[in-house]
Amino acid sequence: MPTRRTLIAGSIAASFALPATLSAAPGAPDPRGEGVTVDRFPIWPKAPPGAPTPAVVEQWVKRSPNGGVDDIAWPHVASPMLTVVKPAKPTGAAVLICPGGGYARVAVGRTGGGIARDFAARGITAFELLYRLPHDNWAAGPDTPLQDAQRAMRVIRAGAGTRWTVDPARVAVTGFSAGGHLAARLASRSALSTYQPQDAADRLSAAPVVAGLFFPVITMLDDGVHAQSRRELLGAHAADPQWQQRYSAQRDLPASMPPSFVACNGDDPVVPFRNAMLMFEALKAAKVAAELMVFEKGGHGPPANHKDGTPVPWLDLFVAWGRDHGWPG
Repeated sequence: MPTRRTLIAGSIAASFALPATLSAAPGAPDPRGEGVTVDRFPIWPKAPPGAPTPAVVEQWVKRSPNGGVDDIAWPHVASPMLTVVKPAKPTGAAVLICPGGGYARVAVGRTGGGIARDFAARGITAFELLYRLPHDNWAAGPDTPLQDAQRAMRVIRAGAGTRWTVDPARVAVTGFSAGGHLAARLASRSALSTYQPQDAADRLSAAPVVAGLFFPVITMLDDGVHAQSRRELLGAHAADPQWQQRYSAQRDLPASMPPSFVACNGDDPVVPFRNAMLMFEALKAAKVAAELMVFEKGGHGPPANHKDGTPVPWLDLFVAWGRDHGWPG
């Protein structure tokens, strides 16, 4: 895992060379009046690598007929984006958020979701990732989302101290549902070469300091598999045992795997909680610092409130655990 000195030095060097196309537009005041600033910009300096022919036509849909204007999901992504929610009083800590969607779509809006804002309320700069999907026939296939996650981490570090108040040594990753699979792969495969370097930002580390995996998709093997995620991620190779092994996030965890927090609900009807169990078991076998939380109720989402309406402080539990491992500091 990179040292703090390496991350800081690399970030300073790259920040001056970051292309203009990656410069965040001046931050817009938060229309919700929460005291944060929101920016949104593409993560690649030009076209993303491995574009298919014909080109992907970007598309978003409403997640529900009565949902809010920003309650949307993207079944096709042509231009991966980061939405940055900057706190009014940043602490220097940052988090990359990988949303879910079963690899069939990416469930993320344009103005910063509730979880990003909850992080920002704690002084943590939050970066929501809109990533590309394998079913659009990008050349990297199942590694296409990982390309975007690696690039996003490097872009965050490239802008540390200049575009946003972030310490490059205090950047975590979180993932939700299929985004948990992506976050787990980023944590374990941050050094995997998935694309040719595009600019100075790609000299930086893509390794998160800690990982938070929430009601995650983890395995592509039959034991616990979320069938939709496997089908969408692996495509024509979904039934191939070698591909299932290769893309199961609990397999072959390296010694550099960061401390990882895993959480799920026992009544999840969508992604079997077996996924969280498999990941925790693999983390312990690899001697990686890990915490496991299994909440009684909540379905496929954050844990349900207690009967008296009191919320379960799941995000506080993650942040407090992270503090034991150097994040948010």
